[in-house]
Amino acid sequence: MTNTTPLPAPLPDGIHELPAGKLAAVVTYLEMFNRPAPRPAPEQPELTLVRHEAPDLDWYRALYRRVGEDWLWFSRLYMEEADLAAILTHPDVEVYSVRKGGVDLGILELDFRDAENTELAFFGLHESLIGGGTGRWLMEQALDRAFAHDIKRLFVHTCTLDSPQALPFYIRSGFTPYGRAIEVMNDPRVAGALPESAAPHIPLID
Repeated sequence: MTNTTPLPAPLPDGIHELPAGKLAAVVTYLEMFNRPAPRPAPEQPELTLVRHEAPDLDWYRALYRRVGEDWLWFSRLYMEEADLAAILTHPDVEVYSVRKGGVDLGILELDFRDAENTELAFFGLHESLIGGGTGRWLMEQALDRAFAHDIKRLFVHTCTLDSPQALPFYIRSGFTPYGRAIEVMNDPRVAGALPESAAPHIPLID
């Protein structure tokens, strides 16, 4: 079937200045249609993947910040309470935490609300869990759970504000890039959603 969706107007070549308080990122969209062959991942005996069917919003936002603050994750911090609760308690949304020693240090969120397009909505680990194959372990858990459903497509996106390891990691995990976009946003540190100390590798210009 031919895609008849009109293409957006092309962004002119060149450098485009941003006002103070704004950020821009290149977003890459990736997808897969079948469960790839499992990748070897070290056992993680100290970790547990815990399902949260109706997560408390304060707990969720604290975990979201713990994992994503240094990469300026902000979208869920701006959402109205009712809108966020509607997502997190939806029967077709699965929220998991990676728990170590009773502390939640990773997040995995799968969104099955669109039967044709399943989204790996959030995937991340606190810096204390980076390395040692924990990301591979979590991705194998994610793919097992996603393809346990009768899905046609699993997609994810990452951007240049995220860890530089994220994009090659998704590709190694079996995702194929299929599109790019430019996202312009208010710097969440200027707006107060995140502290000014977040993401020190990204200069704060306000």
